[in-house]
Amino acid sequence: MAKHFREVTSHKAMHVGTLDTSSSYYMEGSELSEVSYEKDLGVWVSSYMKCSKQCLYAFNKATRVLGMIKRTIRFKDTRVMLSLYKTLVRSHVEYCSNAWNPHYIKDKQLIEKVQRRFMKMIKNMEGK
Repeated sequence: MAKHFREVTSHKAMHVGTLDTSSSYYMEGSELSEVSYEKDLGVWVSSYMKCSKQCLYAFNKATRVLGMIKRTIRFKDTRVMLSLYKTLVRSHVEYCSNAWNPHYIKDKQLIEKVQRRFMKMIKNMEGK
């Protein structure tokens, strides 16, 4: 017995910039909900085109992967750790970075914090 499911998609509208944010948009007879952030192709985009939310998202993902590496890897050889970092962590930090390149100091420091945490995990590399 085949069941038919209707795909439910939520349509949204985002005003980009500071001009005329009072307009309402409609599609198929229903009003679109307004959002200030939206995730598109894995990158968080804000209505003011700032990347702070994407930096926080990348930081959190990379931190979780670093924690997993720290909990599961017992032999922390420098070559092994660098390979794990380049493969598992850096991909989250650098994903689509040309589109959301951080320009605020606080965002840059957040991303660099991932690198500092990684360096603390390797013996003899804490201060470098």
